[in-house]
Amino acid sequence: MMKLLLAVPLLLLILTTLEARPKPAAVKCKTGPLDIVFVIDSSRSVRPFEFETMRRFLIDIIQNLEVGPNATRVGVIQYSSQVQNIFSLKTFFKRADMEKAINSIVPLAQGTMTGLAIQYAMNLAFTVQEGARPLHKKIPRVAVIVTDGRPQDRVTEVAAQARGAGIEIYAVGVQRADMNSLRAMASHPLEEHVFLVESFDLIQQFGKQFQDKLCGVDMCTEMDHGCQHTCVSVPGSFYCECNPGYKLNTDGKTCSPIDACADGKHGCEHQCVSSRGSYTCHCRTGYNLNQDKKTCTMINYCNFGNHSCQHKCMSIPNGYYCRCNDGFTLQADGKACQASDICNGIDHGCEFKCVSTPGSYHCVCPEGQQLHADGKTCNKCKSSHVDLVLVIDGSKSVRPQNFEVVKQFVNQIVDFLDVSAHGTRVGLVQYSSRVRTEFPLNQYKTAEDIKKAVLKVEYMEKGTMTGLALKHMLEHSFSEAEGARPLSQNIPRIGLVFTDGRSQDDIAEWARKAKESGITMFAVGVGKAVEEELREIASEPVEQHFSYSADFSTMTHIVDNLKVNICPEEGKGEIEIRSPCECEALVQFQSNTVAILENLTEKLAQMTARLEDLENQIANKK
Repeated sequence: MMKLLLAVPLLLLILTTLEARPKPAAVKCKTGPLDIVFVIDSSRSVRPFEFETMRRFLIDIIQNLEVGPNATRVGVIQYSSQVQNIFSLKTFFKRADMEKAINSIVPLAQGTMTGLAIQYAMNLAFTVQEGARPLHKKIPRVAVIVTDGRPQDRVTEVAAQARGAGIEIYAVGVQRADMNSLRAMASHPLEEHVFLVESFDLIQQFGKQFQDKLCGVDMCTEMDHGCQHTCVSVPGSFYCECNPGYKLNTDGKTCSPIDACADGKHGCEHQCVSSRGSYTCHCRTGYNLNQDKKTCTMINYCNFGNHSCQHKCMSIPNGYYCRCNDGFTLQADGKACQASDICNGIDHGCEFKCVSTPGSYHCVCPEGQQLHADGKTCNKCKSSHVDLVLVIDGSKSVRPQNFEVVKQFVNQIVDFLDVSAHGTRVGLVQYSSRVRTEFPLNQYKTAEDIKKAVLKVEYMEKGTMTGLALKHMLEHSFSEAEGARPLSQNIPRIGLVFTDGRSQDDIAEWARKAKESGITMFAVGVGKAVEEELREIASEPVEQHFSYSADFSTMTHIVDNLKVNICPEEGKGEIEIRSPCECEALVQFQSNTVAILENLTEKLAQMTARLEDLENQIANKK
């Protein structure tokens, strides 16, 4: 029924011409927007004077159309043995331009390939690229085929495809046209879409019978359409449209605001605020919107110049706080600074221990060792022999730049060891979600080779499987196959585990087995490392075998405390005592270790106090 409603006024519009030609007729009525393509036969059977009649026929029809980009769009193609586009639906929107183009047509004067012309209209002329409105706009697509002969190719199948694609086909046959071919091409009902006139002279007369029905009913004005915003009339029907910034609801009548933020493509860094089909970006409190209207920059409250910080002003969202230079402590007023523990704030270079004094510091050595003339290094004895395996955390939370700090940490420990095939042996294991031996105990014989290998270690990332790493260390790293010396030689076995976070697996079993096997375990934690896990890993006495630093930038004091001569208990079997210095080191091992860890405890207490002080200052500002 809808096709019938669309067909009658549309057919009348196309086929009705002026009753008298020499002056163009005014537009008689508004029939609604259409996309019309005229497909005209210019084969050799159409004589020149007949083609001129067809030319006038086209011009007269266009004079009765309301043409424009939002009204009716017109395209014209001619065909014979080939197809030629005269102008497409997007080319002209004025009748005068169309008339000029039609008057310039030169007939092709060849065969009659009507099927080819229909194929061209379907695949090209009625595409959006050539000016046809999208199908969802419900603008009728109409092809008017004017021919005077029998097609020389097949039309039935291609015409059916065109109709199936939403194109309404009118077949106008003149003189010698084949009625069966016209009926095969046209849309249904055939009596409204197929026309046959006796000659080109009569082509302008055959549409007069429809003159009284030319004007279709404007459905938007003649009925209660129910459109919330805009009603658009089309021949025999109508559809609803929404104002800019709104979308049509599923009922086809009401409209809803378009949420331009919903698709996530707005690019706003902080907040997207939708408004009638558009959006604006807003920033959170304490930030300004940049010139790109999308990204945000934190307001630098320190630039206002009224912070009164003695050393440094640190801007934060919606405020600021004061920070002191290294070696100074922020006072209760939150602005002034006073000299504090300089050792914990600078790279002092002390080989063993740094002692802070008001405004300065000095280095000291373990008992039994003397400070060198450089005021930093000690005349230690380097005759101790151990098998040391370092197990370092390569999880994602460490981050690449901090992993480089960890490698420097390892090399600073190596610098203090007497590395050789018969002296100290060093192995390195890295772990994350899996465990990887970077090099075993028996691979390198010099400290220089070990340090080079450490620098080449690649960051693993991913998880934190500390328990799996301890298992690997016990079962593989301290095996004789990987260079650990037999237990009968009484060479101390030391494992040093470095981590920055909570383990994702259980560590208790393998930490216990490692210690039960005779491995002395040290645990070093940074940042979010869990003290309970560090204590679980560390050997007894626990306080002497675990260390902690708040972040990677303050690891210096841990390196200082671990960089001591790791002396074994007095050995037996194949250990060769090569000098009195070694005997003395054996005797002092316990006292040195206690001194180191006491110093570490002192540093941790100072750091805790500094963190508490900073938290209190921030809380007071809130």
